[in-house]
Amino acid sequence: MNAVPLAYWVHDLNPFLIRFTDNIGIRYYGLAYVLGFVVAAWMCTRYAKVGRSKVPAAKVNDLIMALIIGVLVGGRVGHYFLYDDWRSFPTDPFGIFKVWDGGMAFHGGLVGVAIALLWFSRANKISFLHVSDVIASVTPIGLFFGRIANFINGELWGKVSYVPWAMIFPLSAPPGTPISMIPPRHPSQLYEAGMEGLLLFAFMQWRFWKTPVVERTPGRLSGEFLVAYAIARSIGEVFREPDFGISPIMGLSRGTFYSLFMVVGGFGLIVYTLLVDDRKKS
Repeated sequence: MNAVPLAYWVHDLNPFLIRFTDNIGIRYYGLAYVLGFVVAAWMCTRYAKVGRSKVPAAKVNDLIMALIIGVLVGGRVGHYFLYDDWRSFPTDPFGIFKVWDGGMAFHGGLVGVAIALLWFSRANKISFLHVSDVIASVTPIGLFFGRIANFINGELWGKVSYVPWAMIFPLSAPPGTPISMIPPRHPSQLYEAGMEGLLLFAFMQWRFWKTPVVERTPGRLSGEFLVAYAIARSIGEVFREPDFGISPIMGLSRGTFYSLFMVVGGFGLIVYTLLVDDRKKS
């Protein structure tokens, strides 16, 4: 391997805001989750106060707590079963509980959120599709914080590239590898933060505030979110280096393959809401 000119920025960010020991402290990754839920709670409360949401402001905390459980449990279980970790079950049957080892999957978290929303909507007698639209409109900002945390951690890096904005991620090479021997890569975490986070958030907020989609066709915004996220995720996967040891499915990365189901589900929701709207008009 030829030495790489040190004209590229070397990732040296500390994943800890405050560190107490080598492995214990306040991590930016954890703060990203907290900030995402806090912003979501604030936005849902504002929706209720201005009459844009049927979820009462007094019930927002219950909704957010249900989402936290759904995201954490669904994300962890999803990573364990969707990304090959389940192979360790015979030798380490309790590995799924080792949250300190990391590992969260968006698609698993999505299932967990759906279950949490179903429980909340039934418990409070609020339309499931309406509640899902409300949450879909705020979810991208949490995704943005999460991808920024991925970047700070120096994980989920992109494929090797020599574009001017490429970066050197020391964790992408075996320990002890000289920096000059580590090839630069796409900062794919930032690409995803922009597409899955900011761009999708702007679209969701435009649809929520500037169109009658939530009031007229409950579920339509959720369908659009599923399709838009799947597209953004698939584009990001083009630049992202697949996780080591994670085999593709049908030639597609795991993230892209699982996103295909989101496209199907999203279009299914959109078609359903259009049919319901036509019936109302007739």
